[in-house]
Amino acid sequence: MLGPVILAASRSDRMRRLISAAPVTKQVVDRFIPGETVTDIVPIIGDLAARGLELTMDVVGEDITTPEQAYAARDAYLELIGRLKELELGEKVEMSVKLSMFGQALEGGHELALANVRPVVEAAAAIGTTVTLDAEDHTTLDSMFAIHEELRKDFPQTGCVIQAYLFRTEADARRLAEAGSRVRLVKGAYKEPAEVAYQRKHEIDKAYVRILKTLMEGEGYPMIGSHDPRLISIAQELAHQAGRKLDEYEFQMLYGIRGDEHLRLAAEGHRMRVYTAYGTDWYGYFMRRLAEKPANLRFFLRSMVSKG
Repeated sequence: MLGPVILAASRSDRMRRLISAAPVTKQVVDRFIPGETVTDIVPIIGDLAARGLELTMDVVGEDITTPEQAYAARDAYLELIGRLKELELGEKVEMSVKLSMFGQALEGGHELALANVRPVVEAAAAIGTTVTLDAEDHTTLDSMFAIHEELRKDFPQTGCVIQAYLFRTEADARRLAEAGSRVRLVKGAYKEPAEVAYQRKHEIDKAYVRILKTLMEGEGYPMIGSHDPRLISIAQELAHQAGRKLDEYEFQMLYGIRGDEHLRLAAEGHRMRVYTAYGTDWYGYFMRRLAEKPANLRFFLRSMVSKG
């Protein structure tokens, strides 16, 4: 399996330098990350919104080593929210944040991350939108869920992400499937040990369906994070069985992957949200996109052969 190898490479400084230096890399990265600055990304937001799509924005960057970098990450999101306010696009665009980027792994990181993310959540609420806390590797999740619970006391619309490949997630889903909750379900994109996570695709897919059924039958708002046609079809059937209307759940897919499917689902009346990342620290995000799907890796390798 190439996925674990690619995920290991995502933590390698040597591989980072090698891949970043490849002439073709930027052309391929642009497929998944359409800009480095807020100014770059504003036209993308406007175009997707005009096509009937919603967005969740991710300022990429996870390898935070100082509090000052965490403050800069906070300020980058506040800058984005300021631009969304100017464009009156708050209702179409939410934010996705990784707490590692807000200092979670530093000394006193739990309190630091909460202090940094709170003003982002407050600013998002002020323009009519919200924030979803992304899930990272399993060692960070207790802290993430605790911060999620704390934020929801004042901002109950704050969402979180759960990962189907983790054994713990079925219990997390039952706990989170309550009125007012917003939960994005993904398969999972980190290298996790067999002690805590399913390793085989068919096991992960089965877990995904079980967890999605729990969310659909619950009282919260499920967000289906998948590009898998079979899982999308199953999600529609589970929503129908649960008596959910089209605005009582949504699909989420990554920018640059299955764009035609984004438009098809939106045309059918589904809420379709495009996960759109931007920023200069793109390496870790890009490598996980390659690890998630063999077709992404083949696309990259073909481009290196034809363009390199």
